Amino acid sequence: MKVAIIHEWLDSYAGSERVVEQLIRCWPQADVFAVCDFLPEAERHFLAGKTPKTTFIQRLPFAKKRFRWYLGLMPLAIEQLDMSGYDLVVSSSHAVAKGVLTGPGQVHISYIHSPMRYAWDLQPQYLREAGLETGLKGAYTRWLLHKMRHWDRSSAAGVDVLVANSAYIAARIQKVWRRSSVVIHPPVDVEGFALRREKEDYFLVASRMVPYKRVEVVAEAFAAMPDRRLVIVGDGPNMAAVRAAAGAAPNIEFRGRVDQPELVRLTQGARACIHAAEEDFGIAMVEAQACGTPMIAFHRGGARDIVIPPPAEAPTGLLFSEQSADSVIAALAEFDAVEATITPEACRANAMRFSQQAFRSAMLDLAARS
Repeated sequence: MKVAIIHEWLDSYAGSERVVEQLIRCWPQADVFAVCDFLPEAERHFLAGKTPKTTFIQRLPFAKKRFRWYLGLMPLAIEQLDMSGYDLVVSSSHAVAKGVLTGPGQVHISYIHSPMRYAWDLQPQYLREAGLETGLKGAYTRWLLHKMRHWDRSSAAGVDVLVANSAYIAARIQKVWRRSSVVIHPPVDVEGFALRREKEDYFLVASRMVPYKRVEVVAEAFAAMPDRRLVIVGDGPNMAAVRAAAGAAPNIEFRGRVDQPELVRLTQGARACIHAAEEDFGIAMVEAQACGTPMIAFHRGGARDIVIPPPAEAPTGLLFSEQSADSVIAALAEFDAVEATITPEACRANAMRFSQQAFRSAMLDLAARS
């Protein structure tokens, strides 16, 4: 069986690239394709020595640094990839990869990280944060996203099997494409986050400091609870807002960016990790559970797939109802009451549902049945 693996674009080794890494392990003989490939040499290890075949976007002016400028050309580019010689086509898509053209004698399985958020329900937020609400650039961007929505929906109709990375994304797929999907959670390196039973007296937030992560909400809550210690790991453009919410609270400690061993150590030692964002899935939450650490998370998005709250037989954390300081404060009071029922072993067992092996087994089984 000849297999092709299609990815959006390759410029870093991040969450979606970890999916590609495991897809290559599923089908080591597969050919790999992408809109463009500008991966640094140090991050190419996950391709297992493969050289991806790319589109004309690769050769356009300034593409190495500004390939996203060519979003409007990417549907055309992805449709030029020749899939005619392949029995199975597996795409990893958050924008255009699912748009490769296949025939009736081929099976196309598309792993959907998300429909294009910035073209659908998050368009107003995207335009606002990019400063494109008005002016000629704003008008052009609105027109482009309008065209992309039409292509996005029509190209989804050409996929044989849609795979969502969470129930939350499955609902988004149903909403925007009117298609059902299979949920297979993304692979998480749970072995890189070892179980530790002994916990210390602090709570942890480990996150990029960007607006949608809502870390400032957690900082505001702990500023009002001087008897609880909070450690904040990470950096980013929203750091000033987070520091402002924390004020001069002596119980809040900012660590900035830390290396991987230190991140693992801090995650292993926390009484609980706190996550206030609405995520498509939330790999960091699984990593915390792999360490045997409870999660206190906002109840929308991928957290509902990951965290098992009381009164379940083996709870692994709590879900709070609002992205507000008051809701975080209430969740911490509830955590005090149920903490003894949440065991490190239950958290670890929960995380194993999202292992790399579990992902590979599910994808191979799906392909065999398709």
